Amino acid sequence: MDDPQEPRWLTEEERRSWMALVSVLIRLPAALDGQLQRDAGISHFEYQVMAGLSMSPGHTMRMSELADLSDGSLSRLSHVVKRLERRGWVRRTPDPGDGRYTLAILTEEGWKKVVETAPGHVETVRRFVFDPLTKGQTRHLGDIGDRITRAIDPEGPCLG
Repeated sequence: MDDPQEPRWLTEEERRSWMALVSVLIRLPAALDGQLQRDAGISHFEYQVMAGLSMSPGHTMRMSELADLSDGSLSRLSHVVKRLERRGWVRRTPDPGDGRYTLAILTEEGWKKVVETAPGHVETVRRFVFDPLTKGQTRHLGDIGDRITRAIDPEGPCLG
């Protein structure tokens, strides 16, 4: 019988899968960030913030909701939005419906930046993530990502 005090060591197949995932977790963000820095002069997190705003009604979102969507803390988001404000791509204003909240709004210049940046970013995502996979593997990747995300944060937003 298994000793409950003994760690549940990974099998060889689990270890191989884990190491493959670790490699993706390290290399993919660096590759995406590198492409965006090189081609658009922005970080991947900055792009995620602006892209999230670009897909919301009126290009507007509460900062707290945007932090959830971009998977960043409110503090980190505040610093990034401040940088985006200085570049004229985002502005902040109190929420007229509830002054306890702050709205982030993508400006017209910010919208233009997203439209200009999106094709290169999507091509990079396609090249590194989807081109090497079959349609079935792509479907499985989505399912796997959802399952892992729910295991980490069952109450959190699932973007899939």
